[in-house]
Amino acid sequence: MSSNPVVQFGADAQYHAEGKPNFENDQRASVAKQDLRNGKTSSEPTFFKVSSTRKRCIAVIATIGLFAGMAVGIWLLVSFRINAENLLEVQVEGRPGWLLACHDGWKPSLGTVICRQLGHIRFLYHKGVNKTDIMLNYNQEFAQVVSTQNNSTDHMWQPRTTCSSGRIVALKCSECGTYAKTSQTEGSDSTLGQWPWQVRLYFNSRLVCSGSVVTEQWIITAAHCVHKSLQVSGWLAVAGMVTHLCTEQCSSFALEKIIYHQNYNEKSHDYDIALMKLKSPLRFSESIQSVCLPQYNQDLPVGMQCWITRWGYTKDNTHNPQLLKEVAIPLISSKICNDFYQGVITPRMLCAGYLDRNGDAGQGDSGGPLVCQTEHTWHLIGLVSWDNGKPNHPGVYTKMPAFVDWIYHVIDKN
Repeated sequence: MSSNPVVQFGADAQYHAEGKPNFENDQRASVAKQDLRNGKTSSEPTFFKVSSTRKRCIAVIATIGLFAGMAVGIWLLVSFRINAENLLEVQVEGRPGWLLACHDGWKPSLGTVICRQLGHIRFLYHKGVNKTDIMLNYNQEFAQVVSTQNNSTDHMWQPRTTCSSGRIVALKCSECGTYAKTSQTEGSDSTLGQWPWQVRLYFNSRLVCSGSVVTEQWIITAAHCVHKSLQVSGWLAVAGMVTHLCTEQCSSFALEKIIYHQNYNEKSHDYDIALMKLKSPLRFSESIQSVCLPQYNQDLPVGMQCWITRWGYTKDNTHNPQLLKEVAIPLISSKICNDFYQGVITPRMLCAGYLDRNGDAGQGDSGGPLVCQTEHTWHLIGLVSWDNGKPNHPGVYTKMPAFVDWIYHVIDKN
């Protein structure tokens, strides 16, 4: 096996015959046939749960870069979640249970930090809610934020038995990742609104790649899809499609800007990520929604079950599905993946799939989403990047947690 991957993906595959994206000639993008029903997974748990089974939680994060200080010189990691009443809850390392965030010392800038740590791009609002207006446990404790120094963005969270102001922080982040409902049947057809962030990307009226909606005006895809085709006038993004025909629920959008990672390496396919800014914003609906970005420091255990959505066109167009397919696949360790690919897997790559099956994604699927569910929220963990086209080799995905800061930087700057 060569030390360099032989890449097969939508951007570099041969174009099919001319056709407009409404789109009876969409016969790009290939995936080898597979039956996942007998696939084996890791002996480790397939579903990742970072909190208790408390169902009312809508957002949760394991560990992030804000700290709790209980005494001078003692720094502890904290976790955050926002419950169904939009109340911010804090968990301090080494301390059981969740603490309500006291409004004392709260700064609006913390809203953006916490929302983004949870994978939500925008902080919408915060307010102080009177304790008397909510149901509290008899022994409910609180967490209060304390700045380490004047005008500092570094903060400590300290546990408190009381909240002197009598007000609790309510926090609202932009919605994302809440619509997908898997059928639990391997390789089954998707229904409209089931994976509402899925986008088809056309260049000069030809299906080239896939992408994901991350905000009303930003699409994320792979750098290999766009780095040779930066003329924005040739591109069209179509959202709200689950068939090869564009129905009244789908919408087409022209691009304003394409930005791919400055370190993208065409040979190794490292840093394989790009953002597309739409000329006009999407109108969110039941069939068009955004996916959440990864949580900061999100744990991705080997064997965790995640999902890809694919069109599944074969290279010779012998398989032309009418509907978007959904496939559950387990995450694979980088060590095992590097054994297959002779050490070319970088820290910006993630491997997933079944080792006794053919590839999971194909032409036209490149840049598409690999999503994992935490509690009730779907996070974009990977982008379809490359494989070597050989049977029984895992797919390689752009590892999204490595690019969260870059994504926020690009969106904020543009």
